[in-house]
Amino acid sequence: MEIKIQDIEHIREAAREFINQIGDKRVFAFYGKMGAGKTTFVKAICEELGVEDVITSPTFAIINEYSITSSPSPLPSTIYHFDFYRIKKLEEVYDMGYEDYFYSGALCFIEWPELIEEVLPDDAVRVHIEVQPDDSRLVFTE
Repeated sequence: MEIKIQDIEHIREAAREFINQIGDKRVFAFYGKMGAGKTTFVKAICEELGVEDVITSPTFAIINEYSITSSPSPLPSTIYHFDFYRIKKLEEVYDMGYEDYFYSGALCFIEWPELIEEVLPDDAVRVHIEVQPDDSRLVFTE
């Protein structure tokens, strides 16, 4: 998958394209430098999926849960949005019961997965967001 986000005005279009390519995958690990737009893109995806809650970065809470009121079949009706930026030790991830989330069948969007790489499910989709010289963003998977 490769999606170009020309500017913020086109992010919802890119989010729709991303959703169309989700298939049966459920865990998505978002890689990118600080300020690359990980949270902004996840927010756009959630909005396009029909989340009506206020969507914010879970930097301090580590995890936010959102409900999709009119889930497009066959996608689940729950989204877990993680931000592991503040994780200091992997034990914190064990203590929060990560397996209950990652293997729940819900959509999981993970920011800063580098810090928990060893517990990511084998089938997690690694999504990279890179800032381009023209300030657009390139979203691609491995």
